[in-house]
Amino acid sequence: MDYSFKSAWWMHNRHVQTILPRFFRPFYKVPVCFEELNTPDGDFLELAWAPQKKNKAPIAIILHGLEGNINSFYAKGMLNALSNHGFNTVLMHFRNCSRAPNKLARAYHSGETSDLAYLVQTLKQRYVDSPLYAVGFSLGGNVLAKYLGEQQQNSGLSGAAVISAPYHLSSSCQVIRQSCYGLYQKYLLDRMKKSFSRKLPTIQSVLPIDKNTLNNLNDLWQFDNLITAPLHGFKGAEDYYQKASAQSYLKTIQTPTLLIHAKDDPMLSTQAIPDQDQVSDSVKLAVSEQGGHVGFIGGKNPLKPQFWLEQIVPHYFSSLKVTDKSQ
Repeated sequence: MDYSFKSAWWMHNRHVQTILPRFFRPFYKVPVCFEELNTPDGDFLELAWAPQKKNKAPIAIILHGLEGNINSFYAKGMLNALSNHGFNTVLMHFRNCSRAPNKLARAYHSGETSDLAYLVQTLKQRYVDSPLYAVGFSLGGNVLAKYLGEQQQNSGLSGAAVISAPYHLSSSCQVIRQSCYGLYQKYLLDRMKKSFSRKLPTIQSVLPIDKNTLNNLNDLWQFDNLITAPLHGFKGAEDYYQKASAQSYLKTIQTPTLLIHAKDDPMLSTQAIPDQDQVSDSVKLAVSEQGGHVGFIGGKNPLKPQFWLEQIVPHYFSSLKVTDKSQ
């Protein structure tokens, strides 16, 4: 199968590719069964499973983007597509992106890989005969790529797909602040502030921030500098960006991995575009000229858009042969 993406003629604009897909499926619903997985530190992860589990079938883990969840168009679309290709599928909500706020005075960030590691370990213990795969979108893609590079031959995964990941966080933050007249920054910040306001009393036990300060934050770098970084043990925004970026981990990935990226992504910097010199031999690059951020819409008919990601990722996973049952 051809791993090169060709944009729909009516979707050449990168902002259209990024924004419009959210409106293509206004009534698209995927039924899920929720599970609350308790974590070793006394918190929980909310999992969303596709309901029809098949015995000994491969399992695909889905990681959403910044402030995403099971209702994100790309997440439910991929969950359904992989289920239709014979996978048992589960979406892991990052902490505080679930229906209820998480318990501890922490949330999630672009470099947090311990929760994914715990989920992989849990699934391998539960389903010893099922190979595991994972697909990550945007922030979730950075988490997945970093995890793969950290774990190397011990990832526990038989295959992975990373889509529109901000491998270079510092420069990508600067792009988001300026792109599309600040629309993307405002959209993300509004969601982040709403999410963190749910658990402000818990956060206030470790950070001196009040509701008025939170609501008045209008800059992504400032939010990361005042909240994300100190809440998770970083010295500041730039320290967080440097340590959490997955770019330096791409060279040590040993799991078969498909990296999907668009050069015209309006939310990521050119420094985040992976090239062959930066990745290991286990990584297959699918870098296209167009596609926007988690867009990749093709097809000739505007009334019947083709979600290329939902075709290419299941095909890639299905093409991989599990050679090491002990992974």
